[in-house]
Amino acid sequence: MSGGPCDACEELLQGYLDRELGDAEVAKAESHLDRCDYCRRRYRFEATLRRFVQTTAAERMPEGLMAKLSQLRSNQQAGDAVQ
Repeated sequence: MSGGPCDACEELLQGYLDRELGDAEVAKAESHLDRCDYCRRRYRFEATLRRFVQTTAAERMPEGLMAKLSQLRSNQQAGDAVQ
């Protein structure tokens, strides 16, 4: 598929998702996505992945988890020093 329309759409996909494209590039990406099932599925996957990352990255760490992780790291380092 080198040099084909899917390659061109792939190059535009991140900018399209970020809403950074000019009108001509948006039209080109949307035209291809309307016709290409593979790229449309790729777009949906990327959009879903972005939403997932945004929502999970915004969640706060449960209270006390950082202290537990620090304690585990300290225990691991102490165990490594003994060996």
